[in-house]
Amino acid sequence: MPRPTKLPPPSPAVRLAPSILSADFARLGEEVRAIEAAGADFVHFDVMDNHYVPNLTIGPQVCEAIRPHVQIPIDVHLMVEPVDALVPLFAKAGANCITFHPEASRHVDRTLQLIRAHGCKAGIVLNPATPLTWMEHVMDKLDLVLLMSVNPGFGGQAFIPHTLHKLREARRRIDAHVATGGQPIWLEVDGGVKLDNIGDIVEAGADICVAGSAIFGAADAAGGYHGVMSAMRHAAATPEFHSSHATRRTTPCH
Repeated sequence: MPRPTKLPPPSPAVRLAPSILSADFARLGEEVRAIEAAGADFVHFDVMDNHYVPNLTIGPQVCEAIRPHVQIPIDVHLMVEPVDALVPLFAKAGANCITFHPEASRHVDRTLQLIRAHGCKAGIVLNPATPLTWMEHVMDKLDLVLLMSVNPGFGGQAFIPHTLHKLREARRRIDAHVATGGQPIWLEVDGGVKLDNIGDIVEAGADICVAGSAIFGAADAAGGYHGVMSAMRHAAATPEFHSSHATRRTTPCH
C-alpha cells in the first residue's frame, strides 16, 4: 500500500512514537487509530526474530494490515539478523522509516542505501553497549539514529541512566554534522521512557521518544490515550527543551 504523503504536523515540543509491542494485538487496528487520535507522531513497529534478540514478534503482513488505519508514519525497528531481505518487504508493506542494528548487517553502508532506494528514511540503532563510532562513516546516509535505553528484546524494562550521557554526545555529533553542511538527522530514544524521565531525555537532546507500556498501559477510562499522551508532552516540555531545540525539524519519515 502506498505510504501517505500528507501528514499532520508533529507537536512543537516532543515527537511521541507509541510502540505497538505493548498494544492489545487482538485490537491492533483500533489501537493504532486511538494513538493517532490522541496525537501520536509515529507508530513504532518492533520486529524481533528470536535470533538477534530473544523474542519473536511481528512481520510485514502486520505492517501492511495496519497501514490503512493511520496516516502518521510507521517507524519500523528491525531487531533481526540478517537485515537486507526484509527491507523491500517492509517498504512494500507501507513503512516510512526503517532502522536496524549495525551489528546485524554485514555491510551497513549498503543496507542504508537499500532502505533509501526503497523510498524509506534510514537509520541505525545503537544498543546500550554499542559505541557511537558506528555513526562516523555513514553520517551522510543517516536520516535518524535510534539509541536503545534498554537491552532490546522485551518491553517494560527500566531506563538505563547512562543513556543520557550517550544521548548528549550523539546530539553533539549530529549538530556538528549539520553545522558543517550535513543533512538533518533525527535522534530517537527507545526503552523505559516514562512520565518521570521523559523531560530529562528530551533535555539531553532527543527529537523522538518511543514509549510502549507507559502509553498502552495507561488508557483513558473511556478508552483511547488522550490523557497519557497529553501528560507525556507536558512532562517533556521543559524550558531547556524549548530554548535549545527551537529549530528542530518536522517529521522526517514521510
